[in-house]
Amino acid sequence: MEYKEYSEEIDLQKHWLVLKRRWFPAIGMFGAVTSAAALVTSNLSPTYQATGKLMLKADRTSSLTGLADDQSGGINALTQRSEPVNTQAEVIRSLPIAQATIKTLHLKDKDGKSLDPRDLLKNLKVKPLTGTDALSVSYQSDDPKQAAQIVNTVIDKYINTNREGNRAEAVAARSFIQAQLPTVEAAVSAAEENLRQFKQLNNVVSLTEETSAAVTILSKLEQQIVQAKADLGDTTAQSVAFQQQLGMTSEQAIALSTLGQSSGIQDALTQFQDVQTKLAVARTRYRDNHPSIISLQRQETVLNDLLQNRVQQVQGSSISRPIGQLQTSDLRQDLTKDLVQSEAKRSGLAQQLQQLTSAYNLYQQRAAAYPALEKTQRELERKLQAAQQTYETLLSSLQKIQVAENQKVGNAVIIEKADVPKHPSGLSKKLLIAAGGAAGLMLAVGAAFLLDTIDRSVKTVREAKEVFGYTLLSIIPMYSRGQSSSNVIVRDLPGSPISATYQMLQANLKFLSSDKKLKTIVISSSVPKEGKSEVAANLAAALAQVGRRTLLIDADLRNPNQHHIWGLNNKVGLSNVIVDQVQEHQAIQRAMENLYVLPAGAIPPNPVPLLDSKRMASLLASFTQAFDFIIFDTPPLAGTPDAAVLGKIADGLLLVVRPNVVNAASAAAAKEFLAQTNQNVLGMVINGVNVNSEPDSYFYYSQAQAEQSSTKKLATTASESLV
Repeated sequence: MEYKEYSEEIDLQKHWLVLKRRWFPAIGMFGAVTSAAALVTSNLSPTYQATGKLMLKADRTSSLTGLADDQSGGINALTQRSEPVNTQAEVIRSLPIAQATIKTLHLKDKDGKSLDPRDLLKNLKVKPLTGTDALSVSYQSDDPKQAAQIVNTVIDKYINTNREGNRAEAVAARSFIQAQLPTVEAAVSAAEENLRQFKQLNNVVSLTEETSAAVTILSKLEQQIVQAKADLGDTTAQSVAFQQQLGMTSEQAIALSTLGQSSGIQDALTQFQDVQTKLAVARTRYRDNHPSIISLQRQETVLNDLLQNRVQQVQGSSISRPIGQLQTSDLRQDLTKDLVQSEAKRSGLAQQLQQLTSAYNLYQQRAAAYPALEKTQRELERKLQAAQQTYETLLSSLQKIQVAENQKVGNAVIIEKADVPKHPSGLSKKLLIAAGGAAGLMLAVGAAFLLDTIDRSVKTVREAKEVFGYTLLSIIPMYSRGQSSSNVIVRDLPGSPISATYQMLQANLKFLSSDKKLKTIVISSSVPKEGKSEVAANLAAALAQVGRRTLLIDADLRNPNQHHIWGLNNKVGLSNVIVDQVQEHQAIQRAMENLYVLPAGAIPPNPVPLLDSKRMASLLASFTQAFDFIIFDTPPLAGTPDAAVLGKIADGLLLVVRPNVVNAASAAAAKEFLAQTNQNVLGMVINGVNVNSEPDSYFYYSQAQAEQSSTKKLATTASESLV
């Protein structure tokens, strides 16, 4: 069955582990704060708090000028963020109020001098009561009677100051209004005179009525003009038709009509026509030289001259008219008469249209001037109205102010006077000590977490896994030297839990690679003191115990330690073999069954050339043929390339990590170095783990169970829990 891990549980457990690691400074902080709280509380003297209440009401003096609306008169805010009640609270806590209170009560300090107003204000509190227009005024003192006196006196001084301030505002408002009245009255008279002159200059009685009448007249004139144009068009068309029928212009027709109405012309024309008739008859009888014809021709000439003379007399000009034009039929006379009448009508219509158009233009010009006149008149009327309203308002306000000036108007009413307190104020000493203890507890926890944050070392198995990210092959619990004086626990205490973890480690190494058999391992650490040499020795012993012929090589040519762990001679070793001073079999020493150790030997000035030599590579090939497993104990990765050099010729590198020894920066540097050198990191062994500082989920067995079980069974169980 799988169990789901909740992040909340993990975080709580992590915090608990931090407190366990930092319990000593946390307890020190808690004790110091609690003791300080107890000491301060024991030295406190009892204090008494007296409280009185005020209710704020409308401030009538703010609208005494009458220039505000009817809703004014309250203690209104000047800005959106300001609060009038809080403003009055600050007024109560002002220095003038405090000074007046000190003077009235003759308050003295410890030296017998008059009390400083600032010292009084330190203990004076004024707070608005939420959701109301009321204020709570309180004062703390070691003398309960004095506390009540101070509160009541402060309230009285505030109310008196407020009343005097309101009365002063009324006096100032009255003086202002009286000074303004003559100016406003003059402004009213000037506005009335300007309006009168405007109407007189522009002949204005009522612009509204005149504008309406002008619109009506313009509409009628426009209709008449349209009708006149239509009639004129019809009459003109008739005249043109008559002219076409008569074959003459209207002037000619009028002239002929005038000639036709002359009796002298008509008589001469009749005689002329008779002579023409006789002449025509005579020509049918006689020849052209006949006396009758000649006589008639003479008469015709005389009558024609007579007729032209009379025409010229009627026309008043020397223009002659053909006889044919003077001879008109009745139809032609009628057409001529119609043409003359039509022309007369057309002339009348044209004159009428001209008069209508002229009248329309005059009215239109007048109407166009109305908007400007109305605008000017409205401006003058507005000025007059504003001046009149201001004058009336000032008169009304003056009457109100004169009444208010003789009254004591205030903005505050006492709701509750302060009584002499009977019991001390504030928390009891027990509660203060308890509060100090709570504060000490919070500071203690904060100090613990602060110290843990400052400490950048890797503290737990979880943090090691998060920092490195390598496969976890084994966890080696911390053990005391009282359990064993030897560093080789696998050899000396084969049934112990520590031994079982190394058996688990060798089993996990066996399962790492199925394609290629793992034979050579480089063991190193990020920094010194992480126990890499001890891990290398115990891993070699664990391999030897399962029957694998193992060679442990102390390749730490800078600070060798394996000969101390196994109690061997270090006169000759790896460095001597590499430079061919001795043979391999002369330097290798047997430590236990199936386990052989090659000490470091003489310490060279620079180990890197030796480890990176062809001789080292050939030695490793030879050792691989002779042994089942080869383990290199190398220097830490910090500052030395030894482990990286050997890691390139070995099958892989095993990293030893010890909590509370390696820090995050060193771990990150080591991980980056391994990545840059392309090391095959098999995994990591976390050494020296404090079981009490780790989550229980990392360990699935107890020491008693480990002692009762065989090494093989324990190793298998631990291996399954980590794979």
